[in-house]
Amino acid sequence: MKLFRKILIANRGEIAARIIRTAKRMGITTVLVHSVYDKYSLAASLADELVFLPGDSLSDTYLNQNKIIEAALTTGCEAIHPGYGFLSENADFAESVAKNKIVFIGPDSASIRLMGNKLEAKSFAKKAGVPTLEGYSGTAAEILENTKNPEFPILVKAAAGGGGKGMKIVNNLKELPQALESAEREALNYFSNGELYIEKYITKPRHIEVQILGDHFGNIVHLYERECTIQRRYQKIIEECPSPTLNDRLRKQITSSALDLAKNAGYKNAGTIEFLLDENGKFYFLEMNTRIQVEHPVTEMAIGIDLVEEQIYIASGNPLRIAQQDISINGHAIECRIYAEDPWNNFIPAPGEMTLYHPPSSNKIRIDSAYSKASTVYSFYDPMISKVIVHKTSRNEAIQQMTEALMDYSIHGIKTNIGYLITLLKQTEFVQNNISTKYCEENAQLLFDSQVTQVNSDIRFVPLIGYVLKSLNRNETPKNIWEQIGFWRMNNELEIWLDCQTYIIQISHLADKHFHLHVNEKLFTGEYLVSGEKVELTIGGINHKVFVTEKPAGMPDVSYQGNFYPMFRKDLLRRSEFYKDIAPDEHPASANVKSPMPGKIIKVNVNPGDKVKKGDLLMIIEAMKMENNILSPMDGTIWEVIVQEGNMVDSSSPLVYFEELKK
Repeated sequence: MKLFRKILIANRGEIAARIIRTAKRMGITTVLVHSVYDKYSLAASLADELVFLPGDSLSDTYLNQNKIIEAALTTGCEAIHPGYGFLSENADFAESVAKNKIVFIGPDSASIRLMGNKLEAKSFAKKAGVPTLEGYSGTAAEILENTKNPEFPILVKAAAGGGGKGMKIVNNLKELPQALESAEREALNYFSNGELYIEKYITKPRHIEVQILGDHFGNIVHLYERECTIQRRYQKIIEECPSPTLNDRLRKQITSSALDLAKNAGYKNAGTIEFLLDENGKFYFLEMNTRIQVEHPVTEMAIGIDLVEEQIYIASGNPLRIAQQDISINGHAIECRIYAEDPWNNFIPAPGEMTLYHPPSSNKIRIDSAYSKASTVYSFYDPMISKVIVHKTSRNEAIQQMTEALMDYSIHGIKTNIGYLITLLKQTEFVQNNISTKYCEENAQLLFDSQVTQVNSDIRFVPLIGYVLKSLNRNETPKNIWEQIGFWRMNNELEIWLDCQTYIIQISHLADKHFHLHVNEKLFTGEYLVSGEKVELTIGGINHKVFVTEKPAGMPDVSYQGNFYPMFRKDLLRRSEFYKDIAPDEHPASANVKSPMPGKIIKVNVNPGDKVKKGDLLMIIEAMKMENNILSPMDGTIWEVIVQEGNMVDSSSPLVYFEELKK
């Protein structure tokens, strides 16, 4: 059996670390290319060799084909693994790699070209007898000119892309021009190809995909299916294997269709064929991803096969080691993607500096992460931090284990979707599998209300007590003793603000890891242990874990069971820390719009003097490879536009000032 001696990984983040681990286990030396921002990343610490890619932009680094191929040649690599995203589905790159006598760990360039263009792929699928939806392609201008009376709603997508980039749902002709313009811009930015296509949009779809493997000897197998129906902003956040929706008949039909398509294409290496399933049980070919998928671990857990290992074996020139009759599903696996984003503010990206990174500690779950410690999450990369994967005998058991794992996952300093995922997993509709790809969008208020109910429940006393115990057990020596103890030594009490409410905590006993205290005159007793940022509590025989980071003292981040609890100590002497007056804006406008995130201004839609209405598009900010519309919060007249297209902005940077409204 042949194997590469040395391979280069042309990627970053969790997928780079994941590939390196498998390659090293196989005895293969690994080389990682990296940007200046990833020099000290987890993946860089795992690789045997590093090659620096100078430059700040993606085009200078992870999208620079010549630099990456040169790095492989210079370091003597026999193959390049592209991971997912970046150059993984770039046919020109795969072709250039082959021309330089290096093996591309993936399909050949012909397969990438065939399946990389969604319209051509659909045409090919139709000829192969696979059910498809009709679509039309072209540039934004061509589609707008040739599309007269489409049957709405329609879906606009990047012809050469995936991962939800460049995808827009359009409900009427008025929305079409802006949707096409935005989709084309995203497609060019992320895939260097602005071609789009449109098709009829299924209103209540489920997303089913089939994992396949093919070798260079004509052998092709499927590894059953995954369901990825729970999505936000057209991007998957929860994936399962097997699908809880398919019966045996549908499973056989959809996997057979996937095999037919792969065989007709002469496909080699790992790939995923994606389908939409409607309410009547009819499925339609959506696209083929000619690479390893983000969600591949759920298949690995349920099937028991390392897909990256199989990719490397196949690319090394070996035949498949598994036959179709030997592949079966064992139990149920679920994956949740952890993102740096604000799920309660339209999922806007939330890059920044972590102050705490504490993944679940159980060895019964799998964490594929880009990080091993608190680090910086940069605005110009994808916002995914990690993936949590669980595997149990049944779906209900997997849901329960995933919920418990996420409740033990704490990240401070930036916003994440951990609490949102926990809320999703607890919904009756999810547990009963009564969902569609629009579930998150259609139930946004329900999910928000569920989150608020959880945070405001009586359980909030646990994080409150956890913070009190941590605050009174600080490890570092304060500059001033009053910074630590505040008034409580004199008054025997603390004053904590939480959820717009003040709580008076009276200390009766706090020694020998035991506590007796009253919260608003209600007695709580128990045991505790403070270890770094973690506070372990036992109250009424129930164990709890609260995480606290505190910079400066008295102004903490407190998380418990995946939720954040905004609080501060009002009793500290340095009260000015908490009650600073907000300086009035010196600008003569009555209102202004500030950036909700760091990012790049890619479109400004207004000029001074323009009259706007509430909800009108002011500008578009790109952050973490996603476009974010900045809308007018009011009716009024634009006084001044502070930024220009191409400007980089920080969170809270002023964008637009409004003229004072006339009453």
